[in-house]
Amino acid sequence: MKLSDNNRSGLNGCVVITGGSAGVGRATAIEFAKKGARILLIARGKDGLEGSKRDVEECGGEAWIYIADVANAREMEEAASFAEENLGPIAIWVNNAMVSVFSKAIDMNPEEFSRVTNVTYLGQVYGTLAALKRMKQRNYGKIILVGSALSYRGIPLQSAYCASKHAIQGFFESLRAEIIHDNLNIDLSIVHLPAMNTTQFGWVKTRFDKKPKPMGKIYQPEVAARAIVNVAKSGVRQRMVGYPTIQTVWGNKLVPQFLDHYMARNGVDGQLTENLEDADRKHNLWEPVAGDHGVHGSFNNTAQDYSKFDQVYEHKKVIGIFGVAMLGAVFLTQFIKKSDKN
Repeated sequence: MKLSDNNRSGLNGCVVITGGSAGVGRATAIEFAKKGARILLIARGKDGLEGSKRDVEECGGEAWIYIADVANAREMEEAASFAEENLGPIAIWVNNAMVSVFSKAIDMNPEEFSRVTNVTYLGQVYGTLAALKRMKQRNYGKIILVGSALSYRGIPLQSAYCASKHAIQGFFESLRAEIIHDNLNIDLSIVHLPAMNTTQFGWVKTRFDKKPKPMGKIYQPEVAARAIVNVAKSGVRQRMVGYPTIQTVWGNKLVPQFLDHYMARNGVDGQLTENLEDADRKHNLWEPVAGDHGVHGSFNNTAQDYSKFDQVYEHKKVIGIFGVAMLGAVFLTQFIKKSDKN
């Protein structure tokens, strides 16, 4: 069923995706394109946006591109206006853009903390407000924030990114309560992701001589994309993608001090490969890296393109309270086993 046919669920109109040039954003655009969506792709890099536009059109969707920095509130307003003038009313807005710095906090400078916060946190705020202003006039629409397991549990080497993801969770909860209070027919949802095989690890700024990598079990961006589209259809409040996300969230709720020590032992080496980093490699903190970098990062050999947890969720629609409790209960044994091996 095409999105334009599903008026009742609010999926008519256009879809806007920030960070739509690569990784999860691009995979999400492709997933929406399979349903015939009209999509505005927002990012800083023209090469990646044009590549993403081709992917969308090859999958049956319609795509426009808009070069903008999500850290600039004015540019987000202008992008939203462009979408409505050229594609029609914004039905779905997906906030996905992010940047990070692989570094110990003590080695970072204030400008780096500010930049990561402005993109990864405030970029979602600015995008959400630009969409909400227009959706409120029509009293319908869906806004999706992209969070992370790191919205609940900070890890070493990514203090600015983790703090930004924590901030997104707080913003989400506050704004959602306001939307409910005002009795608006607007769905505000958040999707929390596990480690993903995205392009960020090939262009993130790092202070280490070894190449960075995702920590823990790695999933392909398509796993996240399917979940985001599923949330756009259902309007569910929150979606946690992959069992490791559940494990991390419940772990931090129940045994945070244990995780402090676990991350101290495993969180640094667990995010660095054995391969030496090119000291002259360009990073995307301040400017986009030229070229079309696609959807996947360099971990295809180990990344899973499916999640059994999400397959159960999507096909059964509801996971029983007992099932969720059991998932939360077994994580401790697994953490202890991993800890004993180290």
